[in-house]
Amino acid sequence: MRFSKTCVKNVFTVLLIFIYLLLTAVAAFLAYQTISDFMVKLSQPVMSVTYKEFDSFSPPGIALFPGKAQLLSCKHHHHDYIPPLVQPGKPQEGDCEIIHVTYFGPFTNETEKHALVVRGPGDVRNKELIFMQFSQNETEEDFSAITYMLFAKFSDLTDSANKTEFMRACERNYSIWTFSGGFRTWVKMSLVRTSGKINDAVEFRQESSVVKFNDKRPVSEQTNELFFVVFEWRDAYIQEIRLVVTANPWSSLAILCGVFMALFKAANFAKLTITWIIRMRKRHLRNKVKELRPIT
Repeated sequence: MRFSKTCVKNVFTVLLIFIYLLLTAVAAFLAYQTISDFMVKLSQPVMSVTYKEFDSFSPPGIALFPGKAQLLSCKHHHHDYIPPLVQPGKPQEGDCEIIHVTYFGPFTNETEKHALVVRGPGDVRNKELIFMQFSQNETEEDFSAITYMLFAKFSDLTDSANKTEFMRACERNYSIWTFSGGFRTWVKMSLVRTSGKINDAVEFRQESSVVKFNDKRPVSEQTNELFFVVFEWRDAYIQEIRLVVTANPWSSLAILCGVFMALFKAANFAKLTITWIIRMRKRHLRNKVKELRPIT
């Protein structure tokens, strides 16, 4: 019976030590995992997307590169309405604010560019739009198109002391799009602002629809190809993208405190276990000495 009790005590002791080691391993793993997750979230922020509504936007700059094409008209309209064409292909009065800028391209200094920079629409609530018409004589090229570029504020150009360098910087940072002849291209713009770790960026996104122009001019006048383009804001919202760090140092610290408290409790439990084992061992030795004393 004594052997049986001793065996049970030894098994219980081994089981307690195993539980202590298991708790220690789990606590150490949780501490490592918490620190690893915190470092990953700190180095890899997530994107937060919000939309802000405005009644009006700062008029953007619309830089067009017509090449050999001629601007015939540029007019502001509202509420998605464009009146029927009157004498298409003929110069007409316009009401657009236009700045002419000549500069050398930022990538090849030998290429001289001439840009027509138009003050874009700003009244979003009334669906302000700009309708432009270009004409181009016969060309030897296989495809005919006019390229254009959008930048955030027309006032940035007017306030710039060096418009040439301003246009070069815009061409380096903004995308170039095109619209073809013989069609009316309707461009709906949207603005995206991205706040990075160091710098902020502004990006234009666009949706375009194309319809064919039914040329009713006399055959003799149809040698001049016509280009039609409309610029309008898509909606009254600006998309803002921000980088957000989801790592919360306080929650990580709370988890680590709980882990270390568990380790402390486990260590205290192990200390009590070892003390109990030593006490039981001494008691067993004392009892054994008492049993052997009468024999001697």
